[in-house]
Amino acid sequence: MRLRNIVFISIVCFVILSCKKENKNTVAITSTSAKNIEDSTILSYTINPKKQSLKFYWKNSQNSSIRTFKNLKTEVESINQELLFAMNGGMFKKDFSPQGLYVEKGKTLSKLDTINKGFGNFYLQPNGVFLITENGAPIITKTQDLKIYKDIYYATQSGPMLVIDGTLHPKFNKGSSNLNIRNGVGALPNGDLLFAMSKEKINFYDFATFFKNKGCENALYLDGFVSKTYLPSKKWKQLEGVFGVIIAQTKPINN
Repeated sequence: MRLRNIVFISIVCFVILSCKKENKNTVAITSTSAKNIEDSTILSYTINPKKQSLKFYWKNSQNSSIRTFKNLKTEVESINQELLFAMNGGMFKKDFSPQGLYVEKGKTLSKLDTINKGFGNFYLQPNGVFLITENGAPIITKTQDLKIYKDIYYATQSGPMLVIDGTLHPKFNKGSSNLNIRNGVGALPNGDLLFAMSKEKINFYDFATFFKNKGCENALYLDGFVSKTYLPSKKWKQLEGVFGVIIAQTKPINN
């Protein structure tokens, strides 16, 4: 009888240990899978605008719209610069001029759009502005709060805001079937900027959640199905596509 009890207890202990080991492995697999899903669906890039050369582009030296990453690449290489990163930087009109505010090197080239009601994502209130001050400080703010900021060196207006003071835009719905390729930018607590583009169609809720989970207190949607990114460091070289504003990072070419 004692031997039978010992055998029974041994079997129970073995089963419990096996379950614990299996559960531990399951958690590890789930965590890895989650990371792989993020890597496979979102292309992201982090940059410090105070230490790295981040600029906004619209027109070339001949005062013509640059429009494509390929044209921008040619433009910067002509002044001995290498294009490291480029992303479309906001919505635009039929003539490729920026929709809403656009500031380049301290000059306002397109005025702030203060219309509260309008058609399309741009007017999904609150919309916002992504700006960089003269000392390189990046700021993402609601359009209505822009007036408090001074010394704006670069700025582009778009909408909707994705994350507002740590909270998702109130009009985003979890599980929404409104799917599209999307790109945006978020401000990280350490002063860096997080640029991101979905590699496949995604809804606003999930795209905004990506920025929030990364720690962005504020993030702004830049555009939708036209979105492209040039990022050779991550083997992503989309040179096709036509845009208005382009946001890009360059560095001097070492001869």
